[in-house]
Amino acid sequence: MKSAVETLSPTRVKLIVEVPFDELKPDLDAAYQTIGSQIQIPGFRKGKVPARIIDQRVGRGAVVQEAVNEALPRFFSQAVDAEGIKAIGQPDVDVTAVPLEDGQDLEFTVETDVRPEIELPELDGIAVEVDEVKATDEDIEERLTSLRQRFGTLTAVERAVETGDVLSIDLKAVIDDEEIDSVEGVTYEVGSGNMLEGLDDAVLGANAGDTKTFTAPLAGGDNEGQDAECTVTVQSVKTRELPELDDDFAQLASQFDTFDELRADIVTQAEQAKKFEQGVQARDKVLEHLLEVTEVAVPEGIVEAEVTSHLEGENRLEDDTHRAEVDESTRKALKGQFLLDALAEKLEIEVEQPELIEYLIMSAQQYGMDPNQFAQAIDQQGQVPAMVQEVSRRKALAAVLEKAVVTDTAGNSIDLNELVPQADVVEPELEDEGDLDELTDEVEVVDTETEEPAKA
Repeated sequence: MKSAVETLSPTRVKLIVEVPFDELKPDLDAAYQTIGSQIQIPGFRKGKVPARIIDQRVGRGAVVQEAVNEALPRFFSQAVDAEGIKAIGQPDVDVTAVPLEDGQDLEFTVETDVRPEIELPELDGIAVEVDEVKATDEDIEERLTSLRQRFGTLTAVERAVETGDVLSIDLKAVIDDEEIDSVEGVTYEVGSGNMLEGLDDAVLGANAGDTKTFTAPLAGGDNEGQDAECTVTVQSVKTRELPELDDDFAQLASQFDTFDELRADIVTQAEQAKKFEQGVQARDKVLEHLLEVTEVAVPEGIVEAEVTSHLEGENRLEDDTHRAEVDESTRKALKGQFLLDALAEKLEIEVEQPELIEYLIMSAQQYGMDPNQFAQAIDQQGQVPAMVQEVSRRKALAAVLEKAVVTDTAGNSIDLNELVPQADVVEPELEDEGDLDELTDEVEVVDTETEEPAKA
């Protein structure tokens, strides 16, 4: 097989590929076998029809098309490897010559987006400034309130609903007289805003047994973003009674004997959280600096596909203002990915299996899923290599961050090693950690954005 590459832009190339007849012949033989097993010719057993008879009955063109369709992805992959191209997205294929007779070669061209070549800047000693650590009284009060709420008790009340009440409600959503979804006996805290828009306004002032209606855009499902007529029935109204902040509470809610000791620990936690925020801020600013000083071209085709897919999901294809916002965020995200991939390659980052398992567990917690079930789901979707790539990007940025010079707004030098929270973390128990080991065994970092060429 011969191949040549023509650069169309910094992010797009054209491959010209010539495949000798002898290299395509095994695919032609396989195509004859496939077609021969699908047709019935009098006088011949199924699967034993000679090639010349298939040519007469079906046509040589149909056989060649079957062979080329099966062979194109393999030849495209070989050409990409031979030319050292990092192809991404959906390639555009044009078959320019097919072997309608024995001895003729297959020729095709492929236009594909590619990862841009990136000239990385100096990575050592990048200087960034972060906010000064200050745990305010409001931060400490917020943590204490959250802890009190965990140990609070719910008491039924016979009065109108107020902000902060905990309700048991039935909820139904209807669009064009069709019931889209309904739930019964769901718990909702008024003012939390974690359900439907307008729900708080509907229930405020209502009493147990009252039914209210309101209109709200649905937050998920096939009808996400569409306005629905919602009906809510308040089944019960409860108020949360919080325990007093005293020594008894400290002993109930912690390992401490006195409230003073508990409060001191809360202060430490708040300060540690602020320090962690410094670390996140430093990481983001290092990446922002790299993006500012590095030229990163972005494939227009990839941007357009991502933006259109996003807007279709929101049913907002005609919203030009939102399209511009999504376009900008998509370009920034792609530039960040390309930059971090280049960093990972330059720094020869390798992802170890324990690192991947740790990331899978963390991701599963974010989705509220069992780690094994989450790992199996992403494996079935073919997303494990993408997870590996994400871990690689994180490690690359962390390697640069370790060499950065970080100071706060007060001029204090920041030791990034002190910015990791020291609180004990209880990891979820795995039913069988071997499942994760099996799913992540021998996984290599690959480019999951590359797609095979479409069938001819």
